[in-house]
This record gives sequence, structure tokens and C-alpha cells, in this order.
Amino acid sequence: MSTEYLVPSTGYRVASCYGNDMAQHYKDLVAWQKAMDLVVDVYAATASFPSREKFSLTDQIRRAAVSVPSNIAEGQAHFNKREFLHFLRHARGSLAEVETQMLLAQKLKYFSGAQVERLSKQVDELGRIMSGLIRSLGE
Repeated sequence: MSTEYLVPSTGYRVASCYGNDMAQHYKDLVAWQKAMDLVVDVYAATASFPSREKFSLTDQIRRAAVSVPSNIAEGQAHFNKREFLHFLRHARGSLAEVETQMLLAQKLKYFSGAQVERLSKQVDELGRIMSGLIRSLGE
């Protein structure tokens, strides 16, 4: 039997991988799902970056975005609350990198205001979800 907790800032009910069901899969975590959506949107938004940025800002922001769901998945797969918290903190750090690189891309005029607004909303929501998950695990 899986237990659930409420992420107060979003109203989402999220299955806990640390309740009675240690086999809970990371794919069931709302944070992982939202992080995957962010990766897809970051890839789409950076597709129009100048080719000279391919191995610099484009690569950097994409790697940071990919790091978010990757760390969530890796941490949950350890089935250890302490390690999960460690990886969630890394994911939260990568999310801050994404946000910083987005703002840089906007200053360089690679992103439109609309792109930054849409991505910023996703980053903010994901940040709140991850903070709620971290709090619920006992940070």
C-alpha cells in the first residue's frame, strides 16, 4: 500500500516512496514528471539559439535541465531517504542553474520574453514542488 502526501503550494497529492511501499517508482513522482516536461521545453526553446552557442550556452542549459529529472530518479532509486534528499538538493541546484542560464539567454536576446515567462513559470512550479517534497521527507 502506498502512502501519499499533499504538496501544499500546488495542491498535488504525491505518492511517497518512503511509506509502506518501498517499490514506488520515480516516474510516479510529480516532481520528476514536471522536470521531464521542462527538459522537453528547454530543448525546444534552445533549438533556435545561434549555432556558435551549440557547445556553450545551448549545451550548458540543456545539461542542467536534464540533470533535474536525472537526480530525482537516481535519488529515489536508492530507496534511502537520506540519499534521496541529497539528490533532491542536487536537482534543486540544477534547477537554479537552468533559471540562471535562461536569464542569461534572455539578456543575450536568444529567448523572447514569452519564452522566458513560460519557462520561468515551469521552473517556479517545479521549485515549489521539489521544496515541498524535500520538506515532506524531513529536511
